Amino acid sequence: MRQYSGVSLRLTSAAGGTKALVPTLRVEPRDTPGERAQDSVEVELADDLATLVDQLEEWAATAAAEHWELAFRQGHDFGRADNVEARLLFVGGDHTCSLTFRLDQIESIQEFEHELWLTLDVTDGIGTGVHLTPAGLDVELHHITGTTQL
Repeated sequence: MRQYSGVSLRLTSAAGGTKALVPTLRVEPRDTPGERAQDSVEVELADDLATLVDQLEEWAATAAAEHWELAFRQGHDFGRADNVEARLLFVGGDHTCSLTFRLDQIESIQEFEHELWLTLDVTDGIGTGVHLTPAGLDVELHHITGTTQL
């Protein structure tokens, strides 16, 4: 179990009574009125999204990512499965930068030595590429992920 932003995060199985084991993720609540402000929330995740969470957590725990912080919070659509946002925050040197996205936006995650490449929101072979490095991040808004037919 890892600590991010003061909240314990752990993939767990759903409570008894469910037909099959479903991974869940304990996340920070969305900024809402005081009745829920401090209570962590468990959100059910599809297996492929649980795998992506593991990949992000493993990378964030490496020495190469020492200036990076990873946090998960509930998305805007309360009560829905797979409703999780990830926030990556870089603080190092003279600058900070952050990236927030929904887990279901991730098309792929690739790790290259000390760097991580995220591909998000792919439509017709074009998506958003995010390159996370020990020194910050680069974003390519129109990243070509494969061949497209004209």
